[in-house]
Amino acid sequence: MKAVILARVSVKDQESFGHSPEAQVARLKDYARKHRFEIIKIFSFSESIGPKIRKKFETVIKYLIDNKDAGVLLTENIDRATRNFKDAVDLDEMRINNRLEIHFVQDGFYINENIKGNQAFIWEAKVFLEKQFLNRLAGDVKRSYKQKIKDGKWKNKPPIGYLNIKDKETGRSNIIIDKDRAFFIKRAFEDYSTGNYSMSGITRRLKDYGLRSNTKRNDSLHKSQIHHILNNPFYYGNMRIKNDLYPHGHKPIIDKSLFDKCQEVRERSSKKTFKYSTKPFVFKGIIRCAHCGCMVSTDKKKDKSNYLFCPKYKGECDSIRIKEEEIVEQINNILKKLVIPEKVLEEMARHLKYSNENKEQFQKAQKKIIYIEDNKSQLILEGLLNKRLDKSIAQDEYDKKAIGLKKRQYELNDQLKKISEADENYSMTIVSLLNICSRAPELFESSRVEQKRELIDLLFSNLQLRGKRLEYKLKKPFDTLVDMDFSLNWLDTEDSKSK
Repeated sequence: MKAVILARVSVKDQESFGHSPEAQVARLKDYARKHRFEIIKIFSFSESIGPKIRKKFETVIKYLIDNKDAGVLLTENIDRATRNFKDAVDLDEMRINNRLEIHFVQDGFYINENIKGNQAFIWEAKVFLEKQFLNRLAGDVKRSYKQKIKDGKWKNKPPIGYLNIKDKETGRSNIIIDKDRAFFIKRAFEDYSTGNYSMSGITRRLKDYGLRSNTKRNDSLHKSQIHHILNNPFYYGNMRIKNDLYPHGHKPIIDKSLFDKCQEVRERSSKKTFKYSTKPFVFKGIIRCAHCGCMVSTDKKKDKSNYLFCPKYKGECDSIRIKEEEIVEQINNILKKLVIPEKVLEEMARHLKYSNENKEQFQKAQKKIIYIEDNKSQLILEGLLNKRLDKSIAQDEYDKKAIGLKKRQYELNDQLKKISEADENYSMTIVSLLNICSRAPELFESSRVEQKRELIDLLFSNLQLRGKRLEYKLKKPFDTLVDMDFSLNWLDTEDSKSK
């Protein structure tokens, strides 16, 4: 088979004996001769932390894509192959889609599209974590920017309490306060903030006040519409776009403190309702009937036991009723197979720690780029302001340039926010993964219903009930743990095989 060598080292690593690119290449050539691989390309480079790392690695990926006969990539170990945070994700796609076989010579194992066992778990755990971070970081940033309002003005129909008026001279639309309705909207927030009225009570009061919709039918408002009003940040100065808040330039009807009081009242009310309502079931909405495809339901019988059953919306099928406890027991038996020995857990933690270091390097590089651009924008803004003050440029020209720069600064701040959110999400994912691997059955047994459901959602996919048997698929990387033989060495190194 034809092979490509990848030798890479950071400037800091180069100080250590034996880690230079030349030393790596020599070892990898020796490995290739031993396994009868034909070397067709050698990539060898040093690198420092920063975005240029990706450009060097992308040349490797492009070469592998363009040269399909190169079926093997040789590198020292996982850490050397994935020096930048996104590398593991790219290599995994190559492994699956391009049938690339990757040999980690120093670690003593290789992976390909049919990867199984110990090696599969450590690799897929690394890819799982890095995908979690990258997905969180992306956060549909580009799509959200397209929907963001360029000049801070709401482009859709304004909420009740506002009117959309077109300027006869300029032809532009502008949102103004609806004097006939704004008073009632503010009154609704004030009444609800006292905690003395339910949503139904506020709806009735507004009807008595005479508040009507701003549609052609001029109807009274429904309870759902009042709920939307009391949960709409537009009234205090923010517009909600895809669950993110952006300031708008229209006059607010209430202040934020009043809005926050209403949210506190609503949350207290929800907790009271939940306290007296039926407790949620563990498997509600997450298991399908294997016979007909209907979502399995749960109910409580006179013996105070919960039972799972198919509602048979699609007609009669061969499903039967089964106690919830029997399915819980099956889940527990599966989770026991995920528990791994302490020594193996330590080895996995070492690799995940390196992934975390890569993530931090990636974040630093991204933040540095953002800070540089933000500072440049601020300097240009200050220069524009000086020109405007000495009347070197007209007001229209200043407004046009300043709005564009401020919009870009807002986008940059949003990117920083998403990086911070991704960091928090990633750290939580590492902790969760280690906890699951070390004490999955204990976690499941001792957790509340909501936590059980979260654990099931994290681990399982395609849950189906066939008679009394639960059919399932475990998500990656957890699927590799079920059939793993922990009596073998964790990475099955070359040294251990020779012994």
